[in-house]
Amino acid sequence: MPKRLRLTRRFPVAMTEDGYRRLKRFAREAGLDEGEALSFLFENFDSILDEETFGHRLRLFNLELEDRKR
Repeated sequence: MPKRLRLTRRFPVAMTEDGYRRLKRFAREAGLDEGEALSFLFENFDSILDEETFGHRLRLFNLELEDRKR
């Protein structure tokens, strides 16, 4: 059985409900806990990112962000 990487950093994070549900689903499907799933996503960010849609999705998210905080 492969050895799991040691998680060395912990930080408080605020997430939307939709984002957290998606993280939990991804983690469950991948057989990881949420911290491991986040580590995987960020360690492999450049290779899993769809560069054609990223800028557009980020702009939309930023436009909606203030409304989501209320």
